[in-house]
Amino acid sequence: MITSPDNSQLKLIRKLQRKKERDSSGLFVAEGEDLIEAAEDAGWTPEVLLFSGDDVEPELLDRVSSLGSGSRVIGVYRQRWAEPVGDLSVYLHGVGDPGNVGTVIRSVHALADGPVILGPGCADPFGPKAVRASMGSLFARPPARAEVGQLMGALIALDSSAETAIADLTAEPPLVLCVGAEREGLPPAVLDAAAGTVAIPVRPGGPESLNAAMAATVGLYELGNRIARDA
Repeated sequence: MITSPDNSQLKLIRKLQRKKERDSSGLFVAEGEDLIEAAEDAGWTPEVLLFSGDDVEPELLDRVSSLGSGSRVIGVYRQRWAEPVGDLSVYLHGVGDPGNVGTVIRSVHALADGPVILGPGCADPFGPKAVRASMGSLFARPPARAEVGQLMGALIALDSSAETAIADLTAEPPLVLCVGAEREGLPPAVLDAAAGTVAIPVRPGGPESLNAAMAATVGLYELGNRIARDA
C-alpha cells in the first residue's frame, strides 16, 4: 500500500497530468473504471495501475486525479499510433481543443474503419481531457499522424462556404474527411489538395457552422452511408 505522496508512481502520474504539451516519455494517464476496462479489452498492458484503497491510500490517489470527484483507479499506459489507412478516416488540422479531438476519435471508432489522422496544430490525443472524451475508443482505435501529402485516398474537405452539400458528393473510397478548427477552417494547402470541398447544410437562422467534433461526426455518417450503399 502506497502511503507517501513522494512515491515514484504518484510522482509520474502527477507529472503526466500537469504536462501542457506532448513530451518524450510516450506515456499517458487514463482514469476511471470504464477507461481501464476499455484498455484491458483492447489488450493494453498498463505501466502503472493503482486502485484506491488496495494499492494506494484513497486521499493520495485523489490528489493526483484530474477529476473533481477523484478516481477509484488510475492507469499509466504507453502511447500507440496507427497507420493512416482505411476506406474512411478523418484528418484533423489545427483542432486545438482536446475534447474535440477525443470526441472525433470516438466517432471514428463508431462510424469508420480508419483512424483519426492528426495534422499540425492539433491537441494531444493522449492528454487527460482527450482521453476522457474518447470514452475508451482511444484504446480500440489509436490515432495516426501524417502530413497532407502523406494521406492515402481522396481528400474530402469540409468547408461551410462550399456550394456542394456533402450528401451530393460523388467519390470512391478510400476517403479522408478533412476537418479544421471551427473559426479558422482548413488552410489553403489542404483545400487545394482536396478532391472535393463540401459543406454540411444548416437550417436558415441556425449557426453558420458546427464545431469540429460535430462536423466530423455528421460527415463520417454521410460518407459511411455512401460507401455502404455503393459496396
